[in-house]
Amino acid sequence: MPSNPTPSPRPAVVLLSGGLDSATTLAIAREEGFACHALSFDYGQRHRVELEAAKLVATHLGVASHTWVTIDLRTFGQSALTSSIDVPKDRDEADMTHGIPVTYVPARNTIFLSYALALAEVRHSTDIFIGVNAVDYSGYPDCRPEYIDAFERMANLATRAGVEGQTLRIHRPLIDWTKTRIIQRGLDLGVDYGLTHSCYDPAPGSAPGNASGTRLSAKPCGHCDSCLIRIRAFAELGRVDPATV
Repeated sequence: MPSNPTPSPRPAVVLLSGGLDSATTLAIAREEGFACHALSFDYGQRHRVELEAAKLVATHLGVASHTWVTIDLRTFGQSALTSSIDVPKDRDEADMTHGIPVTYVPARNTIFLSYALALAEVRHSTDIFIGVNAVDYSGYPDCRPEYIDAFERMANLATRAGVEGQTLRIHRPLIDWTKTRIIQRGLDLGVDYGLTHSCYDPAPGSAPGNASGTRLSAKPCGHCDSCLIRIRAFAELGRVDPATV
């Protein structure tokens, strides 16, 4: 008797910035058995080097496809990432957790998730992964679990799949994890964090190498909120952030 064919992996869309959190999220989606379709954005961010990292991470973790979308959120500005506003440096934890930081990009996750939703429909997927985190430092309104829940409800009202009875799910595996837990999980799944980039205000020049010997075209400043939290989390695990060595 012929053997039953092995079922194809279910497709999932994974938002991939090239940062630590999105790389870990991609590794988790892959470990859960999904065929991962990565989605990255060139939105006018000052730390555009993260797109180099996204490409490296996508290759490293073996995505099924990698789609790039170009939009220009500099049109609206009002963020240190998309305008001439200074990126805060050398802040302590109390400052980082007070209020919404100037690195918040208005409506960014709403825009990104909308594109992910469109790609999910095209890929016949009912699963979207996003690496939002509501524990460490962000203070971003579009990283809260209640926001993701609300978008998920909207998505199931606004798509052909939802109307036809398929339930779309937005996975946010890191939503309540500490940065140390995120890093440890990624290390367990074989993520090379030397490929990633998290700095909001990178400096010109070649970044430190990684296990593959690849170097990014800019290096982390080591002083913005994202750098400091990342460095501290690696230190708590008894490690040195590979992006800094």
